[in-house]
Amino acid sequence: MEQPRKAIQISDLDAASLLGAEVEADISPDLPRRQWLYAWLLNPNIPGNYQKTVDKWIAILIVANLFSMVLEQVPAIFEPYKNWFHAFDVFSIAVFVIEYITRFYLAPEDDEFKNKGSPRLSYMGSPFAIIDMLAILPFFLQALVPVDLRALRFLRLLRILKIFRIVLPAWKEFKELNRERTFRQKIHALVFNSPYSGKIKDFFDVFIGVWVLISVIAVVLESVASVSYLINIEFVILDSVAVAVFTIEYMMRIYSSVEEPGHRNPFTGRFKQMTNPSTFIDLLAILPFFLEVFLHHVLDLRFLRVFRLARLLKLTRGSDATATLFKVIKREWPVMSAAAFIMILLIVLTASLGYLFEHAAQPEKFENIPTAIYWAVITLASVGYGDISPITPIGRAMTVVMALLGIGIFAIPAGLLASAFSDQLHKERDSLKASILKMLGDGELDEEEITQLRTEAKRLHLTVEEMNSILEVLNLEMENARKSLLQLPVNVIAQNTLHSVEHYKYLLNQIAQLGIYVDQNAFLEKAQSDDRLTESEIEIWKRILAHR
Repeated sequence: MEQPRKAIQISDLDAASLLGAEVEADISPDLPRRQWLYAWLLNPNIPGNYQKTVDKWIAILIVANLFSMVLEQVPAIFEPYKNWFHAFDVFSIAVFVIEYITRFYLAPEDDEFKNKGSPRLSYMGSPFAIIDMLAILPFFLQALVPVDLRALRFLRLLRILKIFRIVLPAWKEFKELNRERTFRQKIHALVFNSPYSGKIKDFFDVFIGVWVLISVIAVVLESVASVSYLINIEFVILDSVAVAVFTIEYMMRIYSSVEEPGHRNPFTGRFKQMTNPSTFIDLLAILPFFLEVFLHHVLDLRFLRVFRLARLLKLTRGSDATATLFKVIKREWPVMSAAAFIMILLIVLTASLGYLFEHAAQPEKFENIPTAIYWAVITLASVGYGDISPITPIGRAMTVVMALLGIGIFAIPAGLLASAFSDQLHKERDSLKASILKMLGDGELDEEEITQLRTEAKRLHLTVEEMNSILEVLNLEMENARKSLLQLPVNVIAQNTLHSVEHYKYLLNQIAQLGIYVDQNAFLEKAQSDDRLTESEIEIWKRILAHR
């Protein structure tokens, strides 16, 4: 049997909880020291403590260790800075040892171990504790055992497994959300935003984003001859791994796209997804690699490597600002196209005049009108490189006029975009307010509606103060609506079911308030005398007061 959805009254809404903002942890300082430490540092069930912060920084340190171990394999990088690498390793070991000791000490408070005979021994035998121990063991073995244990250094790679302490709970949540769903539906929930995605979708997006940044940085550094000479093989391996990651993501997106609304057909739906701008960017991120691999013996396609920077555009998929900007450009395109037409007209006209006035004096600089167009754009944009400049009096006079005109002409599109962008944000926030009003038609919000509002508020970057202002306005509007409703005759109110419910709630509240201020015993005595109220009416009175 399906459980009824929990509803929250509008008057009980709190902006901080609605937005999912972090709240201050409510942990009593009078707790025993071990319980107090566990509550602040490791308890995942207390909102506002430091558990998420600890996990986040441990994860960052693990990833940093992975990069450090990769760079150590490059002698040209490791040898000059080996002391820094050693210091970082010592620092990492110190943090991991402190983490291990802390978890060992607090194991009796952990739900997983506290009911066992020996919580700390149970913790030491758990998979994560074994991984934590193996991650720090090589360091101490090298420090204490007088033998060459460099072969054990590969065990440092086990540190990367520590990150599963963060990922595993999200994966369990994902499995629970997708219980009895098909494989394709699970893939869809992983790569597309879905009610079944859970926190694992955030980890997946972060993973792809990190690889985008790594691959783009590698492309940039590869253009530096001194760096490319030292770690050319590493760049090739890194690019191959990045392409493999992006190719798998691309195939997952195409394969599961038929689960998206409007893409149900196996052929046309996938083709529609492939032609989607964001998916086309995904294709551009991997296409240069495959073209160069399969066609290098036919054509010299090394120039395509620069297009690997298109991978940076993959980050726009999760950017709400980019989506808003596209909406603004689409909405303001008629005005912007008119401004662009005037700019082009002015550029061609001034370039033609510049060629006419300056060609005879400077035939090598004002060689033709296309060259003069370059000069016109630079002048109108108020950049003025100085590589091409007029020397005739009329040419210089025209340049002064062009520079003054350019201040206004080139500022028009920028002003339009800024104004329209701000206006679009206001419209979307008004739309959010309208959505809240619509959802509050019954005077309350259920959990599904709160999730929708939280998603929209996050997209619009609303602060707790702004959401509080919206809720105050909504409460005032609803109160005014109730007052207006009371002025209507009962037969008019009865024509609208929602109004009837609101009127009934108001009457119940009035009865409850009456019960607060009246003397209960005197009221019942007067009600029962001369049968002023029937037994059923008195029973209703008692029930209302008992539940208020």
